[in-house]
Amino acid sequence: MTNTKGLWQIRHTVVLLRILIGWHFLYEGVIKVYNPDWTSFGYLATAQGPLKPFFLTLTQDPFLGIADSLNCIALIVVGLTLITGIFERIGAMVGVLLLAMYYLAHPSFPWLQQVNVEGSYWFVNKNLIELVACILLYQFPTGQYFGLSSIWKKKNKLTEKEAI
Repeated sequence: MTNTKGLWQIRHTVVLLRILIGWHFLYEGVIKVYNPDWTSFGYLATAQGPLKPFFLTLTQDPFLGIADSLNCIALIVVGLTLITGIFERIGAMVGVLLLAMYYLAHPSFPWLQQVNVEGSYWFVNKNLIELVACILLYQFPTGQYFGLSSIWKKKNKLTEKEAI
C-alpha cells in the first residue's frame, strides 16, 4: 500500500516538475519572439570559459540571426512538448542541450568573473540545476499518465483491438 502511494506521489511530482519546466521554456521562447529588440548578442559577446571563441563566432553575421531563431524555436518546442506531455523525451533532450549551451557560455567557475548573469555561484547555477531536472524528465517520461501521450496510447490500443 505504501509503495503504491509513494509511486503515485512521485509520478505526480514529476508531472508537476515537467509542466513547470515546460512553462519556463515556453515563456522564455514566446517573450523573445514578441520582443523585437531581443537578441542573444549581449549574452554571447560576454561569454567566458573554454568555449568563449565559439560563442563569439556566433555573434557574427549570419550566425547571430540563426542562433537567435534557433534559440526561440527550441525554447518553444521544449516548452510545448513538456507542457503537453507528447514527445517529452525529445523536448527534454533539446532542453538539456540548450541549458548546457547556456551554462557553457557563462560557466559559474569561481576563477571567472560573473558577467551578464544573475548572482554569483560556485560551479552550480540555475541552468545546471534545470539541466539535471531535464535529464530526470528524460529518464522518467510522464506523458502517458498525464499528457497527450496518454490519449495517443488509448487511441492506439483501440485501433489494435479493431484490427483483431
